[in-house]
Amino acid sequence: MSKDNLSLTTEFILIGFTDHPELKTLLFVVFFAIYLITMVGNLGLVALIFMERRLHTPMYIFLGNLALMDSCCSCTITPKMLQNLFSEDRMISLHECMAQFYFFCFAETTDCFLLAAMAYDRYVAICRPLQYHTMMSKQLCIQMNIGAYIAGNLHSMIHVLFLLRLTFCGSHQINHFFCDILPLFRLSCVDPYINELMVLIFSGSVQIFTITVVLISYICILFTIFKMKSKEGRGKALSTCSSHFLSISIFYGSLLIMYIRPRSDTVGDNDIVIAIFYTLVIPLLNPFIYSLRNKEIIKVLKRIINKWKPHNILKQISSPVTN
Repeated sequence: MSKDNLSLTTEFILIGFTDHPELKTLLFVVFFAIYLITMVGNLGLVALIFMERRLHTPMYIFLGNLALMDSCCSCTITPKMLQNLFSEDRMISLHECMAQFYFFCFAETTDCFLLAAMAYDRYVAICRPLQYHTMMSKQLCIQMNIGAYIAGNLHSMIHVLFLLRLTFCGSHQINHFFCDILPLFRLSCVDPYINELMVLIFSGSVQIFTITVVLISYICILFTIFKMKSKEGRGKALSTCSSHFLSISIFYGSLLIMYIRPRSDTVGDNDIVIAIFYTLVIPLLNPFIYSLRNKEIIKVLKRIINKWKPHNILKQISSPVTN
């Protein structure tokens, strides 16, 4: 092996979208708009749930934490990607790369457990409504949220620690728009078999466990809904669960396609499209999927909008004077 190939890589080049240089401006505008809408939508939802006391219930607490993790994922990926669209070197250091992957993995893993917790919450609300306040107490809700964050942190730490055992030499070009784990394996001078095994074991276990919780919860929910005699009650229950199930299907579908599959030696356009979907599109869609189909959130939003209309603000200002 030559000396050049033996020199260890401490910096990487994120290739990203350089195959389409004529689309740089369009891609920047589209991704920047997605980023702004994602941050406003998710952080706005977090603020709304935090400020409105009637939304301090398990369902909305889970939803607020899910929105927070979607914001974290978007912040981790998008700013660097936007910078690289017009950057000449598109460099990222090894430590920045590890940090980016850590926060990305943390957000995605925490999302998995939060979605499973939300499925269980819906199961209790629909199948055991009389026992809801005892089975889904605030204490249990807090414990489930903390557990999701701990699991997300442990899972990402495991993969980062195993990545640090690898050495990177020769090519330092990552054929992706962020530091994902699979493209890093392809640049390793060391056989990444153990790392791939860890991905299969830990990522597979996380997804199998959370998907099992979701499936069991929704099977029980569907049986309960079909037993309902009231069409109105059946429609309300289906409406409550449909947005959550849609979000779960999109999220888990893209993750399973990307990570739980046979090894490939190249990263194709399909991989980048799938990655765009679960890193950018899903965090964009989630606040709208949940908010626009949730009557309680719409009521709170309407009340806040009406409160801040110009004529209502003038009334609030003038009322102390008239009194």
